[in-house]
Amino acid sequence: MISVMVFLPAAGAVFLLFVSGKRTGFIKGFSLGISSGVFLLAVWLFVNFNPYYPLPQFVERARWIGFGLNYHVGTDGISLVLVALTALLSPLALASSFRYIKEREKEFYIMLLLLETGMLGVFVAQNLFLFYIFWEAMLIPMYFIIGIWGGERKLYATVKFVLYTMAGSLLMLVGIFYLWKLSPDHSLYFYRLYSLEIPHQAQILLFLAFALAFAIKVPLFPFHTWLPDAHTEAPTAGSVLLAGILLKMGGYGFLRLAMPLFPEAFRLFLPYLLVLSIVSIIYGAAMAFVQEDAKRLIAYSSVSHLGVVMLGIFALSFRAYMGGIYQMLNHGLSTGALFLLIGMVYERTHTRDMKNLGGLARPLPVLAAFLMVTVLSSVGLPGLNGFVGEFLVFLGTFETNRVAAALAALGIILAAVYLLWMYQRVMQGRAREKFLSLPDMSLREILIMVPLVVLFFWMGLYPGFFMKKFERSARFMMEITQQKYKIISLVNQGGER
Repeated sequence: MISVMVFLPAAGAVFLLFVSGKRTGFIKGFSLGISSGVFLLAVWLFVNFNPYYPLPQFVERARWIGFGLNYHVGTDGISLVLVALTALLSPLALASSFRYIKEREKEFYIMLLLLETGMLGVFVAQNLFLFYIFWEAMLIPMYFIIGIWGGERKLYATVKFVLYTMAGSLLMLVGIFYLWKLSPDHSLYFYRLYSLEIPHQAQILLFLAFALAFAIKVPLFPFHTWLPDAHTEAPTAGSVLLAGILLKMGGYGFLRLAMPLFPEAFRLFLPYLLVLSIVSIIYGAAMAFVQEDAKRLIAYSSVSHLGVVMLGIFALSFRAYMGGIYQMLNHGLSTGALFLLIGMVYERTHTRDMKNLGGLARPLPVLAAFLMVTVLSSVGLPGLNGFVGEFLVFLGTFETNRVAAALAALGIILAAVYLLWMYQRVMQGRAREKFLSLPDMSLREILIMVPLVVLFFWMGLYPGFFMKKFERSARFMMEITQQKYKIISLVNQGGER
């Protein structure tokens, strides 16, 4: 079932190669149908997942290259919720492009489908080499999405994005080769690698290699500079998936690989990682203040909010750890929705410069209502999804490091200011005469936003429904990192050789 879900979008992309580019209506409908089918499969996995079993479920294995480089997929609770997030945002991002993309439409939807396969593959891979293959495969469609359908500085943005990501990935590949050689049976199965005894000096070098790749992807300060350019120049769908999914892969890489594989090195670098997380929170918020481009403001807000996620993961408190994972989901939904709504504003006004906007609530009352709810979700208003994750992160961090919690809380205060200020500048005030006749949200756009808003309230009012799915897996991964017990005996029966 997992393999079908992962490769269905790629199969759809191959099919579209043989469809005439003039049949745009069919191409859009077919692409949306494929992506929606993936979402239904993800829902089936979510419903049938056993939350009381911490190890991967729905496991599928096959001999591939051999020598430990085999095909091995499955999903535990942590990857399950990220797969669900990917499967939800992908069709919404695709549907948001129906009117936005007007050139080379067939190629655009092919790239979106290929990107979806790459994103899903990262979260379900259980073999480190397979993880790396999917990690790198994502770069190709995103490179073309930004480089072909992006804004005026798209070439600069896409080259910067690829160079940053490739620099970290190549170091990670070197580390993978070392682990392959060190493993007694050359197995790169995650749960066998966790039991390896890695020399202290080697742990330090390997942790730096993996951590750099993941810090760039998050992105943590000072590895963040590619993000505002990529977000600003990307088309709406690219920004939604970049913020909603791709950035989460950095945090996922830390908690799945860098921390449990190299726990001694992680403890050694933990103070520096906490500092980088706090700097990211405050610096991202401060930079968001001075932006005039609404999309660039949201990009810097992602730097700040992902700093909160990493603070939760690094705090060494189970409450904060759970909050960090939950906040990954919250950020994916809230920031994805912000990019969707600003994209709708841009389609109507052809500008994202907040100096040239204002008063849009009068001609666009429905869009203004959706934007207000989304801003409040991103700010962390009690009753909405953002509050739960942030509360757990700061509560857990306060238990282990009160200074870090106090400093990071400044970012939450700043977030409320710059996001509400953005809303005021875009939606409030006197409307320009040329904007008074703008059409409000269409039925298609409303249908895109409704499931996101429903999840804002559902995750804010009933977080236990979602947290139950990944609580056991999160506790298991945290205990591995803290080296409280060895797990080799738990995976002998299902391990990969």
